[in-house]
Amino acid sequence: MRVAAIVPAYNEEKTIAGVVEILLQCPLINQIVVVSDGSTDRTAAIAKNFPIKVVELEENVGKGGAMKAGAMVTEEEILLFIDADLVGLRRTHLEKLLNPVLAEECSMSVGVFAEGRLPTDLAQKIAPSLSGQRAVKRELFESVPKLERSRYGVELALTRYAEEHKINVLSVTLPELSQVMKEEKHGITQGFAARLKMYWEILKSIKD
Repeated sequence: MRVAAIVPAYNEEKTIAGVVEILLQCPLINQIVVVSDGSTDRTAAIAKNFPIKVVELEENVGKGGAMKAGAMVTEEEILLFIDADLVGLRRTHLEKLLNPVLAEECSMSVGVFAEGRLPTDLAQKIAPSLSGQRAVKRELFESVPKLERSRYGVELALTRYAEEHKINVLSVTLPELSQVMKEEKHGITQGFAARLKMYWEILKSIKD
């Protein structure tokens, strides 16, 4: 089975290059797609420096919409979703996510941070189903309704659908991996506001 790595990115000019560089090192990945979700910084321009496909959305449609847009421009059977703001990403992390799906051990693998940074480790221990690092069979991803409107609720929507339909999901540990927190990107006040907005979108997806 062939793999497409899809990176939804909104104003991630500081970290996108590092993430793409590691994706390019993984021989299990056949195609890389960066989706700039209405970014107003240099995210798309930096991504275009690499031999990958870059999708530029004119407006910010949210993470679910960006993931859907990335899936629509590739035909690969396995979709590897990777956040654009990761710190400490290694090729071994990608292999840990992909190998169980490639071996048909599960239809979706979900990566959980460990031994990285306390705030991100703790967040994923509390709610591992919200992890943005996951490998998914295309047929599963395309079966989940309204993903393009789920925004930050997309990971929860994927997890709930798999649970409801008794689809095999495997959790894998991603050691020494973390991501830049919203408060670090935008400052305490704006970052906290962005976090509240993210939680609201997740709660809204539960109600829907």
